[in-house]
Amino acid sequence: MRLLFFTDTHIRGNTPRSRKDNILNTLFQKIEEIIDIAQQWQVDYILHGGDIFDRPDISPSIVRDVMKLFKRFNRPIYAVAGNHDLYGHNPQTLHRTMVGLLDAAGIIKMLDGQHKLLQSGNIKVQLSGISYSYDIDSSNSFKRYYTIKKNIDADFSIHVVHGMLLDKKFIEGIPYTLLDDICHTEADITLSGHYHTGFGIKKIFDKYFVNPGSILRISNNISELNRKPAVVLIELVKGQPPSIQLINLKIAKDGELVLDRSVLERDSMQKERLDYIFREIRSATKFNSLNLDTIINGIIADQNIASDVKKEALKRISDIRVILEE
Repeated sequence: MRLLFFTDTHIRGNTPRSRKDNILNTLFQKIEEIIDIAQQWQVDYILHGGDIFDRPDISPSIVRDVMKLFKRFNRPIYAVAGNHDLYGHNPQTLHRTMVGLLDAAGIIKMLDGQHKLLQSGNIKVQLSGISYSYDIDSSNSFKRYYTIKKNIDADFSIHVVHGMLLDKKFIEGIPYTLLDDICHTEADITLSGHYHTGFGIKKIFDKYFVNPGSILRISNNISELNRKPAVVLIELVKGQPPSIQLINLKIAKDGELVLDRSVLERDSMQKERLDYIFREIRSATKFNSLNLDTIINGIIADQNIASDVKKEALKRISDIRVILEE
């Protein structure tokens, strides 16, 4: 069995100021190359790690073109929803979004926490997935999002998740989950999106963790200039370890040709200044709750708050986010 995984397409109509090209044309050219790769390797299934679109209410005309393009895969496409695909980072809003429309139209099949059994020849694969949620990387919740139990009838288990899964420590104040914290999962392969830089292919004991990074380079990180957008080819043979390889997209131009270095450097400098200001504020006050995510994590972690009160507080914050982002 062969599967092809890619993530964080962030399909959008407007070109961000960090790019020099027409972003929509570039995205469609990349997806066309991914279709060619899928046909060349005769893959059985396509997997997407979330953030198909850059916003939940993207233009219907763009969605129409995406539907026509995705149909050309001519293979089942399984996906999870990313934070940009949802209103207010709330999976309950999926039915109101354009990703929900793709699911309803049968263009993609959403993984909603339920296990699906895929079969090709004598290979059986347990496939599961979790969409983004505001508490996915909280200290009390990450295990139920990232770790799964493997069905004894499956030869392999693959879990797809859209969350801040990292191979090393990250910036203070941003919630994330480390590979070392979830290496006890029974999934043979954990595929993740959300972290655009990616960490490639990591093996811990007999488990594989994979994030190829976004196929779209837009972040204010100078390292994006040298990163090559890639997809992941997975080959499964009964009785053998998984074969996993990164395939760089040939259509992706060198970073210097498509990314405006002056904008990246300016954004990077602004970020450093903000980090400095936040550090000064933290050192001068007792407050750490500088954004909604920090507030949410504080609520979840507080053992003195009753569970029903926590649930209601998180629901109200999510509802506010929906209103703000509409």
